[in-house]
Amino acid sequence: MSEFILETRGLTRAFKGFVAVSGVDLRVRTGHIHALIGPNGAGKTTVFNLLTKFLIPTDGQILFDGIDITAEHPAQVARRGVVRSFQISAVFPHLSVRDNVRIGLQRKLGTSFQFWRSARSLDRLNEEADGLLEAVGLRAQAEELTVNLPYGSKRALELATTLALDPRLMLLDEPTQGMGREDVSRVTELIRKVAADRTVLMVEHNMNVVAGLCDVITVLQRGQVLAEGPYDRVAADPRVVEAYMGSSDAVLEGHHG
Repeated sequence: MSEFILETRGLTRAFKGFVAVSGVDLRVRTGHIHALIGPNGAGKTTVFNLLTKFLIPTDGQILFDGIDITAEHPAQVARRGVVRSFQISAVFPHLSVRDNVRIGLQRKLGTSFQFWRSARSLDRLNEEADGLLEAVGLRAQAEELTVNLPYGSKRALELATTLALDPRLMLLDEPTQGMGREDVSRVTELIRKVAADRTVLMVEHNMNVVAGLCDVITVLQRGQVLAEGPYDRVAADPRVVEAYMGSSDAVLEGHHG
């Protein structure tokens, strides 16, 4: 297994003359929680779209576990264990909480949406699904219709469905967006827990979350890497402070302790 599970070399994406991502070198160490931060329009979501192959790079390389995956399709990359959790809660609202997780487990087994499988195989999925729900604190809500869950619980369920796909690298796109303080704390702890034996790359605006959770932070500005390192070093970098001045996205001074 590589020291760096994910590496980009000169990653670039241009749209009709506008360069959204320009020459980004990113190295995500296996087992780390790595944050991608930057003001709005810095290119963070474009980088995620390039990594999951929803966009094709104009130039540069993407390596996963030392293998060049630049030309691979989204499904191939997902099968390697790169799983993205979307900014908008991606769950089925009119299925039960358990069924949402079961769909993720069926995808992994390659039996997606075969609802007429034997009771025994579905029971096995139920046990596994309930284990994942236990991990994110939703075991008691297993039978509940997902549409009835509060927002923070929906995000916790989304983490469970992401885990159902057995990811080696979890890409979390603003996991605490739109949450109150209590939900932010809960989801932060969940990420810490599920990252214990996985690698996480996350885009996050909440600097308290980033400061408390992440081993390494890469700061993007106008599609380029502005700074990289642990939180304290990045937060003290005058270029980073300047990039965030006058920006309502994030307050680097917000973290104490």
